[in-house]
Amino acid sequence: MTAGATRRGGMAVAALWMAGAIASFSLLAVAGREVSTELDTFEIMFFRSGMGAVIVTATLAIRGRLREARPRRFPLHVARNLIHFAGQNLWFYALTVLPLAQVFALEFTSPLWVILLSPVFLGERLTARGLLAGLIGFGGVLLVARPEFGNLHPGLIAAAACAVCFAVTSMLTKRLTRSQPVVAILFWLNLMQFAFAAVIVGWNGGIPMPSLALAPWLLVIGVTGLAAHWCLTSALDSAPASVVMPLDFARLPVIAVVGWAAYREPLDPLVFVGAALILAGNLLTLRRNDRRTEPPRTRRAVAD
Repeated sequence: MTAGATRRGGMAVAALWMAGAIASFSLLAVAGREVSTELDTFEIMFFRSGMGAVIVTATLAIRGRLREARPRRFPLHVARNLIHFAGQNLWFYALTVLPLAQVFALEFTSPLWVILLSPVFLGERLTARGLLAGLIGFGGVLLVARPEFGNLHPGLIAAAACAVCFAVTSMLTKRLTRSQPVVAILFWLNLMQFAFAAVIVGWNGGIPMPSLALAPWLLVIGVTGLAAHWCLTSALDSAPASVVMPLDFARLPVIAVVGWAAYREPLDPLVFVGAALILAGNLLTLRRNDRRTEPPRTRRAVAD
């Protein structure tokens, strides 16, 4: 088989995996909005992380890999998962108060924050390319959000803050992967976030009993939360990040159509223009990362 045929095969497989990731992320967003009628964000995270912990633990036990989940650098696990927990709660909150397409577009700024914050967290040098990528991307953010300065919508602040949290999580993940396998990171991610949510939910009055009507949506949240990142990881194993990331941006038009069909949210052309600028900034960062010896795939796969 020729190299060109191999590349085409890898891209086709990556596209199939990304179709699964896009479907999973979209279903997760819709399910999160649906259960928000009865549950707050901490309660949603309680059920999501609880199901995730059960699924990951059972999978590792069946495959005889539980030993791989032994923690190393435990304080770093705690810091990473606290920040990710904050980001996930902010994301679920933003879903309830903003159009779905706007939340997804702002979430895509996370790689730009990685570039801008990496000098602080990773000791990396901020390059001219990184600054240019940041300027282009944040020009897109202004088009997507169109904030009224002095009267910022709380949802916009939450969506932007969740992108920052995911960026910091990504950088801490990079440090963890130097000494921990991905399965251990996923195991402690779900277990710790379940514990954080249980403490907060218990402090606020106890574990809620959702109605039977919410049960299918909670199951969707638990399954799609894991399936989305499994599909994304598999796509990044099949093709370079420079191929996968543009495919990932297909989430935006998909979720925009979902928002329009399910919730009568308008299809805002400026959101798409702004998202295109964010994509352009992210592609600049990918070209920067492609020159490094360590591929960006593991960092992105377990960050969200």
